[in-house]
Amino acid sequence: MQSVEHRRPRRGLSVPVVTVIDEAGRLCEDDQRSLVRYVAQGGRGADVIFAAGTTGEWAGISQAVRQQVVRVCADETRKLNAELQRRDARGVELWAGVTAPDPDETLDNLREALASGADAAVLAPLSLQGVADPVRFVAREVGDLLDRSERRIPVYLYDNADIAVDPRAAHIRTRQVKALSRLDFVRGIKVSAPRRVLGNYTKAAASFNERGEFGIYVGDAMLIFDLFRPRRGVLGVIAEHWNRYRLRDTLPCGVVAGPANVMPREWARAWQVCCAGDEERMEELQAVLAEFRAGTRAAAGKRTIACLKRALCNLGVIGSARVAPGTPELTDPDGRRFDDLFADLRRRNVERLESAASVVSDEGAGTLRRGA
Repeated sequence: MQSVEHRRPRRGLSVPVVTVIDEAGRLCEDDQRSLVRYVAQGGRGADVIFAAGTTGEWAGISQAVRQQVVRVCADETRKLNAELQRRDARGVELWAGVTAPDPDETLDNLREALASGADAAVLAPLSLQGVADPVRFVAREVGDLLDRSERRIPVYLYDNADIAVDPRAAHIRTRQVKALSRLDFVRGIKVSAPRRVLGNYTKAAASFNERGEFGIYVGDAMLIFDLFRPRRGVLGVIAEHWNRYRLRDTLPCGVVAGPANVMPREWARAWQVCCAGDEERMEELQAVLAEFRAGTRAAAGKRTIACLKRALCNLGVIGSARVAPGTPELTDPDGRRFDDLFADLRRRNVERLESAASVVSDEGAGTLRRGA
């Protein structure tokens, strides 16, 4: 069986797409396909489309819908990539979230991801019920399944305390990540955690690269502005250059941003200007993106997924803002209040975002313009 350790982790923006469902909890397939194309922005948005992740309400949708959304997103991504190839534009990857509460269902999701042609799988081992040793589960159960398969794909770990089964084991320990990184198919980790926890992984990442490049992805997306902001003063510049030299192979290689469902070009550009250390444009983009995040909380507390779906409806990308059972809903008058906040943000910031994004296309620069 051919190893995948030579596969470099995809750099850039990963968009964990929402799952578009109707009142009965069924997948709205046409809307899901529309969303795939919207976040890709013709090659100017997402570098990775991540289906059935936390923003995709993996724990609230049925097992059948988990698998269906991966198949649909993978199929639409293939069609999209064929078009991008004809235009000599860079294609996108499709990552399949395979985590389910039950370990057997998780393995079944992995089989479906392989069959669908997904480019990679994402697994949150601490979210599996009844798994006492996540390292053994990945090495034995996941590894054996891949060994028996006709094709082999990279697996990315997912660390998120909010979905861990045991709050006493909220994060994957660095020694566990190191052990898993020695498996040829485990190629990186997405970390949705504060900077301190993320720092534990970046500091240890040099030892994760024994079998090829091991990618670390920032899951708390707004952290990228702090991680890449240039340091001021002579001592700050010296420290920055030293850290970049010492950790040159361990800096995060991408960001996973749920709000990029709504603003894919703005988040793609945010990653680019952060990597470039362009502080002026970092500040411009950070202000707008932080305002949108605040708007998803101001209406009725934290209602991120419900607000993303409502904003996408307002933009005409999808037609259903229904959320899965267990996901906080956004009901009126809070919904109308969010609509007003979003409309005001678009009206006030479209020109500034066009300048910061520096992207020209038939649709105009930036994605907030859509529907204006």
